[in-house]
Order: sequence, then structure tokens, then C-alpha cells
Amino acid sequence: MDETLGTALRRWRDRLSPLDVGRPSRPGRRAAGLRREELAELAGLSVDYVVRLEQGRATSPSAQVVASLTRALQLGPVERDYAYRLAGLLPPQEGTISTHVPAGVQRMLARLGEFPVGVFSADWTLLSWTPSWSVLMGDPSARTHVERNLVRAVFTPGPSTLATWPVLQEGDALKPALVADLRTALVDYPGDRALVGLVEELRSTSAEFTRLWDEGAVGRHISARKTIVHPQVGEVRCDCDVLTVPGCDIRLVVYTVAAGSADAEKLEFLRVTNGVRAGGSPPAGPGLFSTP
Repeated sequence: MDETLGTALRRWRDRLSPLDVGRPSRPGRRAAGLRREELAELAGLSVDYVVRLEQGRATSPSAQVVASLTRALQLGPVERDYAYRLAGLLPPQEGTISTHVPAGVQRMLARLGEFPVGVFSADWTLLSWTPSWSVLMGDPSARTHVERNLVRAVFTPGPSTLATWPVLQEGDALKPALVADLRTALVDYPGDRALVGLVEELRSTSAEFTRLWDEGAVGRHISARKTIVHPQVGEVRCDCDVLTVPGCDIRLVVYTVAAGSADAEKLEFLRVTNGVRAGGSPPAGPGLFSTP
């Protein structure tokens, strides 16, 4: 009998350890792998929809849903492409920006859950985030795929759609670095229509982006000081570092605070009051590795 997407999802879910996604494996736990509720939270989907997928009652998931499930299940490229085919979809094509987050990176992030970390693709679209990112920056789960693009958020007039509250940065190195990154991405992925469309959109809506693009702006990401104006605790001053994963175009944006500082106390307060330390993820939002 040919395998269905539902049976494959159950098999992949059963083999994934809760520890690999930052969940405790307590004594007496019945499920050796992930529960449906845990997969749903990680993938940013409703539990009912995951149940219907596994039972074969939901037969036409979108490419974004499949991408989110394959990231949550930490599938390798071959199994990821297999999941797309089981869903009746074409796998991601060569020459387009990948949204795949390697399993090793996901396991590392699961153990860094107390740090606010965002995972971005080559065009600076937010792919996934740790629970601490949600409590510091605001939960991105309600944002659309378009709204999760950092370059669009930085160069579009008006309030940023990527963070829920103001984020102030010292210095002006970010914008040239983002433009340089998009230029490099366009060379690497000339056939990515979404990337080409993003550049055309920003050139038509942002005079500053157009100027930097036409000037051939070059820049590199350096450690930056940022201030998040949080509605619960006021200003939280953080160091922000951008790390590139060797072998792929995934970028990790990591926020840290000095141990024992007032900012560390504020961040710890946000984590505790939002249930990150006790439950592993905030009660609202999909948690780690999710972007449908």
C-alpha cells in the first residue's frame, strides 16, 4: 500500500524526541515521540488540522504548511522533498531561496530557548524563533509571510510589522548590510521570483533603499546595541549578533544581555511571566520552528 502524508507524519512524529525540540521528557510520558499537540504548536497549526492531516481528511495542505511541518519534524532534504510529493506539491526548486533549517541547527536552538533567537532565510524572512524571541519582540505568529521580512520592515514607512513594539538601534550599519545581503542573494538566486519581486517592490516604495541599491551599497553585520521598548518592563538594552550557518544561507539573529544586569532581570521577568521557563514556550503563539 502506498504511503500517505498522514502516515508519514505520524512516523516522523513518533521518532522525534521531545528533547530535540526543547521539551522535557518526564517519567511516565506515554508518547515516545512528539504528541500531536506538540507538533501543532511547533508548526503553528491547530491541533484539529494536524489530526485531520494524519487521518487523511485534510488532503491539500499549502506549500507553506508543508514547509512548516518539515521544519518542525526536523526532516532532511530528501524526506522534506518526499513530504511535498505526498502532499501533491512540487518540492522547492533549485535556484530558489531555501526555507529549510538543518536539524542540527534546530536541536541547537532548542537548547538555547532562554535566548531570544530568530532564524532568517537569505532574503531576511523570519522562518522560526525561540519562545524568548516572542516574549521580547512580540509573537510573530499572527504576522503573514510577507510581514515577516526584515528588509521590508526596515525600509517601509510607518511602524515595523516584524516587531510588535519599538526596537531602537544605535548606529546606521544595518541598512547598507541588508541591501548588500539582498544584492548577494539576487546573484545566488536569480530565478527566485519572490526575491526579484521584493527588490522591485522596495525600489518602488523606498527612496532610501533605491539610493543604497543604486550606489552599490556594501556592508557587513556587526554586533549592535538595540533597545526594545517593551510594554511590560520598559526599555531592555541588548547586544544583537548575526550568525551565519556554514553550508547554507540561514542567519541567526541572537539577542543577549549582560548577566546580573537590570536588563537581564527584565528579560528573566518576561520569560517567567510568559511561561517560558516553566512550560517551554509562551502560551500564545506557535513556539519554536514554526511559520505556516
